[in-house]
Amino acid sequence: MEHTVYILHSIKLDKFYTGETADFNIRIEFHKNAESRKFTAKANDWTLFLKFQCENKTIAKKIELHIKKMKSKVYIKNLKKYPEIISKLKEKYKS
Repeated sequence: MEHTVYILHSIKLDKFYTGETADFNIRIEFHKNAESRKFTAKANDWTLFLKFQCENKTIAKKIELHIKKMKSKVYIKNLKKYPEIISKLKEKYKS
């Protein structure tokens, strides 16, 4: 079953949030209504920066963790600017 890796952006916080889900529409509603203890509750201006499909949950989780470990706004912006990076990540974590 396909999974979605998504990146949200908050101008207010100047931060990105990276996540993975089987149902993007349900997940985005969760973020919009996040409890105060959740990271995305710190701002109310989250917008979708980037999302892409992965073959399965395992690949999506590995890519999500890879992006988080980079801890880089530049890297996240480059994912959008250079879609071939996403293709390479999918290939890398496929095996």
